[in-house]
Amino acid sequence: MFSKENFKAAFLHRLEMLCGKSFSESTKVDHYQTLGQMIREYVSDDWITTNEQYMATKGKQVYYLSIEYLLGKLLRQNLINLGVEQTVEEGLKELGIDLGELEEIEPDAGLGNGGLGRLAACFLDSLASLNLPGHGQGIRYKHGLFEQKIVNGYQVELPEQWLRSGNVWEVRKLDLAVSVPFWGKVDTKMENGRLIFQHINAETVTAVPYDMPVVGYESKTVNTLRLWNAEPAQFPVHKDILKYKRETEAISEFLYPDDTHDEGKILRLKQQYFLVSASLQSIVKAHKKQYGSLDKLHEYVCIHINDTHPVLAIPELMRILLDQEGFGWDEAWHITQNTISYTNHTTLAEALEKWPVRIFQPLLPRIYMIVEEINERFCRKLWEETPGDWTRIAGLAIIADEFVQMAHLAIVGSFSVNGVARLHTEILKEREMKPFFQLFPEKFNNKTNGIAHRRWLLKANPKLSALLTDAIGPSWTHSANELMGLLKYQDDRSFLEQLGKIKAANKKQLAEMVYKQTGIALDTRAIFDVQVKRLHAYKRQLLNVLHIMYLYNQIKEDSSFQMTPRVFIFGAKASPGYYYAKKIIKLINSVAEKVNNDPKVADRLKVIFMENYRVSLAERIFPAADISEQISTASKEASGTGNMKFMINGALTIGTLDGANVEIHERVGDDNIFIFGLTAEEVLHYYRHGGYESVGYYHHDKRLKQVIDQLINGFFPGIQNEYEPIVDSLLEENDQYFVLKDFASYINTQQRLGSCYTDSLNWQKKSLINIAHAGYFSSDRTIKEYASDIWGIHPLQ
Repeated sequence: MFSKENFKAAFLHRLEMLCGKSFSESTKVDHYQTLGQMIREYVSDDWITTNEQYMATKGKQVYYLSIEYLLGKLLRQNLINLGVEQTVEEGLKELGIDLGELEEIEPDAGLGNGGLGRLAACFLDSLASLNLPGHGQGIRYKHGLFEQKIVNGYQVELPEQWLRSGNVWEVRKLDLAVSVPFWGKVDTKMENGRLIFQHINAETVTAVPYDMPVVGYESKTVNTLRLWNAEPAQFPVHKDILKYKRETEAISEFLYPDDTHDEGKILRLKQQYFLVSASLQSIVKAHKKQYGSLDKLHEYVCIHINDTHPVLAIPELMRILLDQEGFGWDEAWHITQNTISYTNHTTLAEALEKWPVRIFQPLLPRIYMIVEEINERFCRKLWEETPGDWTRIAGLAIIADEFVQMAHLAIVGSFSVNGVARLHTEILKEREMKPFFQLFPEKFNNKTNGIAHRRWLLKANPKLSALLTDAIGPSWTHSANELMGLLKYQDDRSFLEQLGKIKAANKKQLAEMVYKQTGIALDTRAIFDVQVKRLHAYKRQLLNVLHIMYLYNQIKEDSSFQMTPRVFIFGAKASPGYYYAKKIIKLINSVAEKVNNDPKVADRLKVIFMENYRVSLAERIFPAADISEQISTASKEASGTGNMKFMINGALTIGTLDGANVEIHERVGDDNIFIFGLTAEEVLHYYRHGGYESVGYYHHDKRLKQVIDQLINGFFPGIQNEYEPIVDSLLEENDQYFVLKDFASYINTQQRLGSCYTDSLNWQKKSLINIAHAGYFSSDRTIKEYASDIWGIHPLQ
């Protein structure tokens, strides 16, 4: 198919067959659908061959269970990975079709939300590109999280209609559907001297798999992302058929339903069990087909749980082994514990899931019995070690205070527990999970996150990619460490100027997009200072905004004030139920309105909030950024991966020594990153021993007092009491994320950064040093570490 002429002929023929109309009558949507179908069919041979080889070689495989996958658009990425991008682009051009326009038609898959989901997508890319036997399992959300609109400065959530025109990359596999039971009760009977447990009167839901090919880069390996869709069972035992249909379809309707009320909690727990039960049933079925029994499951299969959402995989595997396969408890537990590995993604206590027993037990009666038994046996073991130490046992128990602690279950029921940056793992071991680390030191390990460097350079920044390939050859696309070869150009004036020109061109492209959407013209010579990520108090978008307000005040009040012109760019979604985060979004937009409409400020300062932040938007923003804002309260951000995407695109980081920033700092050195603020140790010391009083900082720093007062003194006309909750969080609630404490340090570091930017050649040198060292943060490196240290999988030959 892939000579240009063959492709054109095949495309035209396929278009007529698929759409039932001539080329002259066809639309861009027809062209996109036709091309997508052709590409999916083109990879089918390799997809089938890959699966056959996995069956034939009988090596170990990993299944990655994640509640979200933030895939972005797949059309161009698949063309790049297949090595046919240029042929297709030129062929389409000769037919009068622009590949870029077809890309615009493809929706971002609404399957994820933030760093957790994007990491899962990067991992799938690396697994296939490294020829490793690894597959994803997730939920096929109809609407994803939400589409964000900004109306009068407020976030408004609309359903994300990504499946409106279907999904060209998926194949529905109805023959592989499985049943997932909820509610009902557990009955027992004796059979051949064994006690048999049966889940009766259950309300069953049909889980239908939709498979998507995961295409490796310049590789014949095509792995699978299997997404489960919730559908009504054929003959439901249900009095109210419409209610049953609604409740069933709700399971795969939205990612992260609002769980402030019991109804939402039940739906979330249903989603989690739906994912693991469907996934495990299909994994077990495939394994039995290949090996006949499950007694060596752990030798051939690793099931990896991405955060606590899929932790029910542990009791579900136990249920299958005990109730369906007839294993005894000890043998089933041995298999389960040695099959499942777990990644922890947070140090935030509120993010470590726990479920009320009153919801868990009736919804999942058999699973609850198994969790109770796991807890009982685990607590008995603890009692034997330290008889009478009820405090220790209560602190470690899986079920305590009428809650099921999911992180505790994950640690007890798995053979490996990893953090996602060195600092994060140390905090888990020394603080958040210290008693578990003391109990199971051999389970804990670190795997610093990485990014799919091909997507974030080859796809997102083709101009920079071409320059890198000209300079050091193409091998960096396979081996990101080769980027270190760029260091020989760090004093090459001509190369550094080319680097600067590419950044300027990318900034111009982003500025054109902003102008088209907002009517605001940006000066591309200004520093593009960018903070794009989920909106959360600990990520401290607020610190960034208070600094912008300070700059605005200086420009207005001090005619001698000098600053390097800035464009501050934000992108962020706030969780629909997260009241405080939504206030911050409104504040950013209030500040933007004030600053952008003040003629005295002119081009010295601009503030842009880009609505509906998503992967395809990120691919425009990262290549254009000069500054990467990674300013979370130290000890709170597990890793961050946006920091790595900015870095590989040549942006310099301003950040705290938090998450992976610590490791970025180690690699690039003091001169090529802007570090400020409290360290993790200092933050943790304040939490333990007190001694921080935010009100003192408010009274003693007049810059800070001015901006905080402006939140409530009528500075923003027509907004009464809007920002009182923000002021209260900083003063009445003693500023738990140390925004005021770090304010002065942040301002000083921003001033230093502004001065550095004026020396263009030196700035480009810093940028080049960042790009060169970013190779370490490729997800290829991370996945190789998982493969060898945790999963025990090997490349397909």
